[in-house]
Amino acid sequence: MCTKALRHAVALSLALCLAGPALAQEQAPAPVGTPALVETPAPAPAKTVAPAPVAPTALPVPSTLDLKQSVERGLAANPTIVGARAQLLGSDYMVNSSMADFFPTAKGTYGFSRYGEKPKTTTGAVAGDQTTWTGNLNIHQPIFVGFKLLNTHQKAVLTKEQNDANLTQAELSLISAIQTNFLAHLKARMDVKSAQDSVERLQSQLKVTQAFFDVGLKPKLDVLQAEVDLATAEQNLLIAKNSHDTTRAKLNSLLNLPLEAPIDYAGELVYAPFGLDLNECLSRAYKNRPDILMGIKSVHIAEKDAGITASDFYPQVTADMDFYRKGDGPGLSGSPNMSDTSKSFWTIGANASWTFFQWGSTFYKYKSADETVNKVRAALENTRLGAGYEVKQGLLSQRAAADRIGVAKKSVEAAREAYRMALARYQAQVGTNTDVLIAQSTLSTSEAQLSQALSDYQTAISNLYVSMGEKNLELSTLK
Repeated sequence: MCTKALRHAVALSLALCLAGPALAQEQAPAPVGTPALVETPAPAPAKTVAPAPVAPTALPVPSTLDLKQSVERGLAANPTIVGARAQLLGSDYMVNSSMADFFPTAKGTYGFSRYGEKPKTTTGAVAGDQTTWTGNLNIHQPIFVGFKLLNTHQKAVLTKEQNDANLTQAELSLISAIQTNFLAHLKARMDVKSAQDSVERLQSQLKVTQAFFDVGLKPKLDVLQAEVDLATAEQNLLIAKNSHDTTRAKLNSLLNLPLEAPIDYAGELVYAPFGLDLNECLSRAYKNRPDILMGIKSVHIAEKDAGITASDFYPQVTADMDFYRKGDGPGLSGSPNMSDTSKSFWTIGANASWTFFQWGSTFYKYKSADETVNKVRAALENTRLGAGYEVKQGLLSQRAAADRIGVAKKSVEAAREAYRMALARYQAQVGTNTDVLIAQSTLSTSEAQLSQALSDYQTAISNLYVSMGEKNLELSTLK
């Protein structure tokens, strides 16, 4: 009898496990009040396993990095990205967990109970054991729980997709930070070169002025003015070098490199025309931006939450199979006071429950969840509006910077020629020292304006691609 009951239990559990996938076809939830027979899960999506994070210590410290290599290094080693990948992998496990809830569960219990006195009949005969040991194996299968399991599984899938978009958002933010600081580093390097040239020009001018003073051709005032301007230029050079070292330290931190690592970040600030118009940029943004995708998933998740709340409107149907063994000792081997059918037996059955009146509690919870859906939809629309503004702002910024580049280049050429002429006039004794110093200062200012315009242009290009939700690692304007 025991062996036969055990075979029945194993056969039923196998049948339920095999029947689970056959029922795993998504059905639309019926409206409140419409009878539904069975709750079925959605088909499991293709599993996407997030790439394993690369341990920062496993990456060698390079000596030279260009812009693309810097971004690739940051995406591999930055702790923010590693954390986002871990979050995505965790949500993948939650999808598997929610899928498992559709299948039967098995639970075992073991214990004993003892009467205060031995059970006896009215005639005084012993009616049973004073201590009874019981072992139980229960197999439980949810059949229909108001689409709660289905909505929970679909919510887990949506959460995984949302975390995937969140990973993309984190990558875009990191790309923007790396590119912005990389361009700032290149600008700082140009500023150092400009400051060094300025110091060299002023040193040369000081020597000429000193020579004129020594032979009595120029007053001491010219020498003092040249010394003051040279000291100011040397201070500007120190500031430029400090900015150069600071931007390199910031880049090192973004790439998870030692702060003092002497990395040579190779590249030049150059101008390349940008060929996309506003409509194309907006179209790409609305299609690719991860925050918009996250907003869409948030709306769907809120709808699933409303569906989970609405599951309380429906009846709950479950099935159970139990196998029991009893005895007067821990070995569950029966007792003289038990019949064969009471020593070992099994039961199978189904249960249905329906809480159909709660003074509107479930209804108002559902209405609250429905309003949450409306709130999330409004937030999504606000995200779309913000995306459009960011694209327009980025496009205007790059156009303004492009115009400034052309003006700045002409300004540098004119300033160099003005300095050459002022220096020649001074050496020919027809110009003043003040003219040379003013021309030198104007040239330094023009060079700084050009480097700033070039940096602003490429930074605007970087921000524009990020606002479109695209990963432009090498910052190409041809994409």
